[in-house]
Amino acid sequence: MTIEVFYWPTSNGKKVTILLEELGAPYQVTPLNIGRGDQFGERFLSINPNSRMPAIVDHAPKDGGEPVAVFESGAILLYLAEKAGRFWPQEDVRAKYDVVQWVFWQMANQGPKTGERGHFWRLGPEAGDQAYARRRFDDEVHRLYGVLNNRLYDRRYLAGAEYSIADVAAYPWTVAWAQQNIDLDEFRHVKRWFEELSARPAVQRGLAVTAGEPEDPATLSPEEQERRRKILFNQRARPAPVA
Repeated sequence: MTIEVFYWPTSNGKKVTILLEELGAPYQVTPLNIGRGDQFGERFLSINPNSRMPAIVDHAPKDGGEPVAVFESGAILLYLAEKAGRFWPQEDVRAKYDVVQWVFWQMANQGPKTGERGHFWRLGPEAGDQAYARRRFDDEVHRLYGVLNNRLYDRRYLAGAEYSIADVAAYPWTVAWAQQNIDLDEFRHVKRWFEELSARPAVQRGLAVTAGEPEDPATLSPEEQERRRKILFNQRARPAPVA
């Protein structure tokens, strides 16, 4: 094993598996069931103090030293691309930061805003009137598709003529465009880019990575469902260990 991937098949997790497949790098998935609360286990917290998936441990880092742990999906993409010397230019400073700024755009905009949209649309009537929040994030996700569309109208990929980790970062968050209430025909440059990336064999393999058999929520007891709701929603600060 070279790269250990703490993984659940979410959009952020799929960024990592897509890039690893593109690189042909050996890796092993360690399933992290975020619905069950695995992300709060002590080993994972020692790797990712933010208790969010994914994270990696590179057991064969480039310097030959001790294993390297990296959390945050954008940081993982930078680490893996730099180590392999692919999908992120290093010599040309302009090309390098064209990629970096679009990775950061995805991390700061596309991912969080699309995630918030999904959150408010999943809430039931017991949560109260969500009309404003739903409209707010529907509009923001639509705006972000427009940003992608305007970026892609005169270039093949997000950072220019070459496929890069900027595309790897953004692509998994566009897979569910229909559920995001997006008409992809309205964004024809995004549609062209999306279809091209969807046809890449490594992208297909990365998307197909699982973390075991899916769990049927109907099999959970009411008590377990309530426990999971408490650990997944409305989290507050964890107390620091006692010295």
